[in-house]
Amino acid sequence: MRLPTFDGHNDVLSRLHRAAGDPVRRFVDGDGEGHVDLPRAEAGGLAGGCFAVFPCDPFDGVDAVDYGAPVAREPALADVLGQVALLLRIERAAGGRLRVARTPADLDGPGVAAVLHLEGAEPLDAGLEALDVLHGAGLRSLGLVWSRPNAFATGVPFTFPGTPDAGPGLTPLGRALVRACADSGILVDLSHLNERGFWDVAALELGPLVASHSGAHALCPSPRNLTNEQLRAVGASGGLVGVNFHVGFLRADGADDPDTPVRRIAAHAARVAEVAGVAAVALGSDFDGATMPRELPGVAALPTVHAALAEAGFSAAELELVARENWRRVLEAAWRT
Repeated sequence: MRLPTFDGHNDVLSRLHRAAGDPVRRFVDGDGEGHVDLPRAEAGGLAGGCFAVFPCDPFDGVDAVDYGAPVAREPALADVLGQVALLLRIERAAGGRLRVARTPADLDGPGVAAVLHLEGAEPLDAGLEALDVLHGAGLRSLGLVWSRPNAFATGVPFTFPGTPDAGPGLTPLGRALVRACADSGILVDLSHLNERGFWDVAALELGPLVASHSGAHALCPSPRNLTNEQLRAVGASGGLVGVNFHVGFLRADGADDPDTPVRRIAAHAARVAEVAGVAAVALGSDFDGATMPRELPGVAALPTVHAALAEAGFSAAELELVARENWRRVLEAAWRT
């Protein structure tokens, strides 16, 4: 079963940015490493996805620091600009096989529609001038935080078991950033954000609530996953949850075990559908940023997920919504400007 699919989150740009050799050719020609490159994306039916740029990876190399420590703006901006430039160079080299999606029309047609996503607002200044520059480069999706605090909001830790209700809500700068994103047509992503921040964004009522790569807390009590109350709010807003494929966010015991079956992805999708409605269910793999089930070695194996969803009871029409159309609808709503 192979369906055109939009994937709400991958970290291939971060992987390539730190890899040896020519990162553009590695992606376009296929390097067989990690989870994503262009030949494997085409083989798996990837129609589009959010391509994350991630500032200052705390796990990178021997000098890695406490993952929860805040990072300074200057190195974060430099790191992000390098990854943005990489995506633009890939677009030029791909010969139409990949395009950076800046408008709803860019989500359609042949090739992979790459949505530029910022995972953590650390590169942004208080006046949000950098946001305007990144928007000009193609930024259309922004996560306020990764799993650490910044000037805008607070991320959830990687504790297990745990609750997303950890730490304070949005700062005044965070509220200003959410409003600026709404004005500019940039989707605000709530994955990694703590629960108080989630409700602060919801209270602003500026658009659909979206968690690009999360899961159901009732099935796996990770702080990264959403409670039933949060899921209901997502559904009521016309938003969605991109179900994360990371095994530690799928299992009831939180174990980082690649022998976790793909049907656990379908179980989280079914739970989101039960609580928030089928229109709120989508996919958000976390490819190249997490441990995948052994049955799912990369993006070429997306049909394995579709088959598991069908076995879990999703109809053919519902599968089309989950695979792509729910993301298509929500992105168009967020980009309405």
